[in-house]
Amino acid sequence: MNLSQFNNVLRQVFLLPVIALLVVAGALYLQIRGANATVNLIQESDARISQATLISKLVAEEESGLRGYEATTDSRFLQPFLDAQSHADMEVQRLNGLAGADAEEKRSLIDLRNEHQTWQDAFALPLVSTVRAGGQTSDVDLNMHGKELMDEVRTDLNDIIRDAEASRTRRIALWHRQVHTMLVFLLLLALGMGLLIGLFTRSRLHAVSDAYRTTLDRLGRRAEDLFQSEQQLRTTLDSIGDGVVTCDAEGQVQIMNPIAREMTGWSQEDAAGRPLEDIFHIVDGKTHEPIETPVAKVKRLNRIVPMANHTVLIRRDGSELDIADSGAPIRDKRGETTGIVLVFRDITMERKTQEALIANEKLAVAGRLAATIAHEIHNPLDSVSNLLYLMRNGATVEESGRFMDMAEQELARVTQISRAMLGLYRESKAPVDVELKEILHEILLLMERRLSDTGVNVDTYMTDAVHVAAFPAELRQVFTNLITNAAEAAGKGGEIKISLYPNASEFDATGHKMQTGAMVRIADNGPGIPDDVQPHLFQPFFTTKGEHGTGLGLWVSRGIINKHGGTITLTSDTSAEGHGTVVSVFLATDPKINAGGD
Repeated sequence: MNLSQFNNVLRQVFLLPVIALLVVAGALYLQIRGANATVNLIQESDARISQATLISKLVAEEESGLRGYEATTDSRFLQPFLDAQSHADMEVQRLNGLAGADAEEKRSLIDLRNEHQTWQDAFALPLVSTVRAGGQTSDVDLNMHGKELMDEVRTDLNDIIRDAEASRTRRIALWHRQVHTMLVFLLLLALGMGLLIGLFTRSRLHAVSDAYRTTLDRLGRRAEDLFQSEQQLRTTLDSIGDGVVTCDAEGQVQIMNPIAREMTGWSQEDAAGRPLEDIFHIVDGKTHEPIETPVAKVKRLNRIVPMANHTVLIRRDGSELDIADSGAPIRDKRGETTGIVLVFRDITMERKTQEALIANEKLAVAGRLAATIAHEIHNPLDSVSNLLYLMRNGATVEESGRFMDMAEQELARVTQISRAMLGLYRESKAPVDVELKEILHEILLLMERRLSDTGVNVDTYMTDAVHVAAFPAELRQVFTNLITNAAEAAGKGGEIKISLYPNASEFDATGHKMQTGAMVRIADNGPGIPDDVQPHLFQPFFTTKGEHGTGLGLWVSRGIINKHGGTITLTSDTSAEGHGTVVSVFLATDPKINAGGD
């Protein structure tokens, strides 16, 4: 049962008693109206009785006045007769009005009026005239005749009164029957309406009760499903290997999974309701300066935000953990932010491992260059030793001067190689201005003998003075690794082309124009890289060199270039006509250095 149906039931339950009351009120009105009509008839009968009684009194006064005047001849006794005579006609007229449309009563009144008029005309008035004339009125027959006429008048009045009383009695009986009928009818109607209302209400309440029970069952099932879903979500949340913290829209902690509790050192009971800043205290890993919390950043940007690199979490006991990951808003159906979820993980060992791998790759690069550098340094030193020997054993002054110049040239070459070797691993704490052409020439100088021994020809095209802001030692490591890979791919008698030129139109993967910078391309004419191998080249520990490779070179190189805000891409062709591989490195002139690397 939906809300509309429930409202209909309420309206029906409310309206039925109202309709029943209206029906009862209508029936009661009709019954009362009938009873009132009967009461009016009873009152009319009472009025006729009273009027007939009044006429009887007037007739009696009229007769007694006449008899007194007859007996005393005193005109004072005649006055009641005259008064009653004048009123009697008027009262008879009123009684006629009270008779209404009853023909029987009308005839009785006509008889009464005629007989009264006969008594007046045949007896009373002649008697008055006789007494006034001084005649004798003691005649028995005359008086008996007057008495008979008056008796007829009284008889008519008594009949009228008796008929009125009989009518009144009938009407009272009718009224009693009407009242009794009304009471019985109202009782039966009330019982019927009550039964009808009860049955209807019972059926409606049963419907509501069934709907309520169904709703309770449905809500119970939903609550059970919700509970099971919540339990499943809690189990899932507890099973996640990362720390998860949920907050309300104001940044108050709500839920922490076990990993989050372990990493922060806070229990759920202690953390619940506290601001996230109290529980999730993070600082910059290098400066230890407080950084913006994910909650503040999400509220400010209203989107998913990653944490800054080198983020350190200070636990409740004061110990520190390197962490990474992100925060995201929790939105309702209307898209409004109702909370924030924070996901983070401990990358302390991962960072240490990554640093160890990078250091290992540096050592590998150093190992690959060690033999070449040894040859590069050994040959000039042999030349110096020979020149010194010649100078000790009979060389002329002119020859000694020439031998000294030659020795100085060889020692300058050794110094140049030594400085390039030191520059390859000299770390700087901040980006500096780097001239890319100089770095590439230093690397080619270090690798000159090795490239010559393998028969690889190097062709360079470099514009003058291309500067970028970077960490020079890291760029030397990248380009050393890429040139070494190109030489190994080209093989004996192969060719490498190294190009350097400014680039102001580099585009990223989304098609947006990047900032001004420089492009370095290293191309070889080797056999190329198969298509199925190319997607794995920048993955750690993937190598095509077998035991001679570490599988870290390209992975570390990409991390370094990403750290410098640049890009590194590789294209390769294995066809017979255009085989070879090209590695392109874009470096921005003034990049935003990403201290965290990849």
